[in-house]
Amino acid sequence: MYIKSIELKDYRNYKEIFVEFSSRVNIFLGNNAQGKTNLLESIYMNAMAKSFKNTRDKDLIRFSRDFCRIKSIAVTEDDELETEIVITGDGRKSIKINGVKVHKTSEMLDRIYIVVFSPDDLKIVKEDPEKRRRFTDRELCLIKPGFYNDLNNYKKALVQRNSLLKERDIDMVMLEVFESELAKYGVRIINSRRKFIEKINEISRKIHEKISGGKEKLELEYETNIEIPLDAKKSEAEKIYIKALKESRETDINNRNTSKGPHRDDISISANGIDLRKFGSQGQQRTAALSLKLSEIKIIEEETGEKPILLLDDVLSELDNDRQTYLINSLGENQMFITTTDLMVKVAKSMPEGKIYNIKNGEIETEI
Repeated sequence: MYIKSIELKDYRNYKEIFVEFSSRVNIFLGNNAQGKTNLLESIYMNAMAKSFKNTRDKDLIRFSRDFCRIKSIAVTEDDELETEIVITGDGRKSIKINGVKVHKTSEMLDRIYIVVFSPDDLKIVKEDPEKRRRFTDRELCLIKPGFYNDLNNYKKALVQRNSLLKERDIDMVMLEVFESELAKYGVRIINSRRKFIEKINEISRKIHEKISGGKEKLELEYETNIEIPLDAKKSEAEKIYIKALKESRETDINNRNTSKGPHRDDISISANGIDLRKFGSQGQQRTAALSLKLSEIKIIEEETGEKPILLLDDVLSELDNDRQTYLINSLGENQMFITTTDLMVKVAKSMPEGKIYNIKNGEIETEI
């Protein structure tokens, strides 16, 4: 699988461009704020229909324009896949795949697989739990579209319960309705995350051992604030969940917020028994983060049989020479898109053949 070409109109700082890519390595060279990450972001849009930077859709439209268009052609083992996304000024989004309109974002998932490496990803370990939840959920949405629906439905029920908690006279009947919805989707999310962490724990441990030269043993564990037995049946699990919500009602009413559920969960990350989130050195934290990201690639390949497309957004400058070399050597035959302000000679020599693009002020100036 690889992205063959992309066409942008009034997207970010791009007025109108069409670019054809190498099926191996594509390097975007240029100074900061020229549009390198914007181009990378547009590629990601074709897999997830949203930015990896958590930007509002309407903010993707070029200044003073009414809409933007992103159109790409991806080559799979069997066919070519044309994806077109149009976003209007009011934030509405229209998606077509091979000319057929897609009515739900979840319908376009499970088609193009993309893994992003960014400086923020190297902070997964040391930053707040929300970053680790996002890392897990983004991967699950990509390989299991049903999880995307569970997550959206859970978020809707959570917003509704929180809104109700803020009212002076709380309708207890409606509160129970929302709690039932939270239990239904919350249990699914917890189970999906739990299985994912178990799998990524096995893979990342082996990768981490190689990067650390066998000095460290990485361990991941899903930390949930609602304890549900692993062997619990669906109905039993939902009862346990609802009971936890009822027990926290008084606290939740006082705080006007829902304190229990997967939106408050975390992932424990340790090496040789040391909690890397709190006590790991910067080198240890980055090694662990790199191991997690490389594990994403392996899981996608195992789950789908496809080699994901890799986006490396200025991440090489954040790694030392050893980690740079390990990263590049680990990527095999995946198509890569790399943004950088300069190209390090040692890293360049270790890369497969490809194309280099100079980007300046939203234009691709030259192609080498």
